[in-house]
Amino acid sequence: MRLRRTIQAALTACATLAASAGLVATGASSAEAATPLPTRVFAPYFEAWTGQSPATLAAQSGAKHLTMAFLQTAAKGSCTPYWNGDTSLPVASSSFGADIATIRANGGDVIPSFGGYTADNTGTELADSCTDVNQIAAAFENVITTYDISRIDLDIEDNSLTNTGGIDRRNKAIKLVQDWAAANGRSIQFSYTLPTTTGGLAASGLAVLKNAVSNNARIDVVNLMTFDYYDNAAHDMAADTQTAATGLYNQLAKLYPAKTPAQLWGSIGITEMLGIDDFGPAETFTVANATTVYNWAVSKGINTLSFWALQRDNGGCPGTGGRDDCSGISQGTWDFTHIFAPFTGNTQPGNDFSVGLSPNSATVAAGSSTTTTVSTAVTAGSAQSVNLAVTGAPAGVTATVSPATVTAGGTATLTVSTTSAATAGTYPLTVTGSAPSGSHSGTFNLTVTGGTPPTGGLVNGGLETGGLAPWTCQTGGAVVSTPAHSGSHALQAATSSAQTGQCAQTVTLKPNTSYTLSGWVQGSYAYLGVSGGATASTWANASGWTKLTVPFTTGSSGTVTVYLHGWYGQGSVYGDDFTLA
Repeated sequence: MRLRRTIQAALTACATLAASAGLVATGASSAEAATPLPTRVFAPYFEAWTGQSPATLAAQSGAKHLTMAFLQTAAKGSCTPYWNGDTSLPVASSSFGADIATIRANGGDVIPSFGGYTADNTGTELADSCTDVNQIAAAFENVITTYDISRIDLDIEDNSLTNTGGIDRRNKAIKLVQDWAAANGRSIQFSYTLPTTTGGLAASGLAVLKNAVSNNARIDVVNLMTFDYYDNAAHDMAADTQTAATGLYNQLAKLYPAKTPAQLWGSIGITEMLGIDDFGPAETFTVANATTVYNWAVSKGINTLSFWALQRDNGGCPGTGGRDDCSGISQGTWDFTHIFAPFTGNTQPGNDFSVGLSPNSATVAAGSSTTTTVSTAVTAGSAQSVNLAVTGAPAGVTATVSPATVTAGGTATLTVSTTSAATAGTYPLTVTGSAPSGSHSGTFNLTVTGGTPPTGGLVNGGLETGGLAPWTCQTGGAVVSTPAHSGSHALQAATSSAQTGQCAQTVTLKPNTSYTLSGWVQGSYAYLGVSGGATASTWANASGWTKLTVPFTTGSSGTVTVYLHGWYGQGSVYGDDFTLA
């Protein structure tokens, strides 16, 4: 994948497929129908090049189903796929056959995956390498009958997303295989695993699906790689998974207008990258994120949950991103697998709905008001009555929703009014919809300016609003979900050779009064202090969270600037739970 990149040390030239359509398989008869996968399936990727036993890891982790990565040709121009392009690992029962039999005996199955980053980048992805549609189809059929599987995954990224010839050949081959399967009493699914933006497929990924539609190739699952966004932004990976999948849902609704909402959600898959992904700490998928994604995926009725990769589900390399053998975060071995494993099953969700707000934030002066639209939608089953309520309004702020009850699919208006005595700051207001099927909520971030200075002056000291305001930072500063000292968020100050990364906010306190600034910091040379109307600071140098306290006395104005920063070229530092007393 950007799902991964291991290239075998020696790729050798391979033989051409001996036959085009209708290869003689070494495994199950072509007329034998494989057992279909469950309606919902958790199938993490297994890195086939490691020499490890997939059956052993499946038993140890509790992941009954595996996505086996990857099948590719040994050299560009070939039509014969091998596991990882290694000619010593052909598509044959001698390659993983015994492991697959054991996995099935334990109640699971495998999904062979073609492609991956290395193949897509070297021209050894099957349809990029082979220009004969019949031979591509024959290779798919050989995998199906050799291993008696019911789904093939196609991991298409990098150069394969722009190889229009390969895209067209691949989809034509899918159609040939589907016709062959129908004639032989088989049920075979195809899934496309594609990179995504936080709002759905980019144009290149969408073009792959449009070509499938034009070739009458049925794509049963579209699996999003919800990581490696490479947009230089800090990410809440669980929230971005939801917006990416919702964007895909809207794209699929246009491609397949005859499908119901349940059918559309049921054709979506999600693949996370555990811990710190290839981009770096700004894209870190945590254990807490996994629980959020699991609950959301169940509520939506999506088809597949996966992650890259089973061998990464351990905390063996804290602080290291993009490794194939560990997640880069502190975690227990198999933590992610244990969260996702219960997803597998054949039950469909009943009625369900969603709640959203647009816009989801506003800034008002104390004494003013604002409104926003609360939207509900049917996400599964039928529309039901939804009761709406809002919580989280501080003193001096009134928030109401009208009407208080809607039918799922309807809208309401959130009205927020403030008095001149409202305390300046940012406040998350939670709108919750309750129905017989359960409850869902959305957040509206209200920022009040002017008004009464907050007690102690400091605003958003725990960063739990999820936004920076009123903190301001040098380039790269952000609110992050990990590491956090408490709650779900912390402040990141991004240092470089040219800057300390300072993040700061200005507060107004009582003049000529003694205060103590406190905060928890982490990182090399993390400084906490005040400047302006008072000058004081201290620092720590630790990989874990350390509490710092800074006593100071305000001047005649009472105004000081509270700051966190690191030191030039020493790496980002983090702060959380700032208080003034």
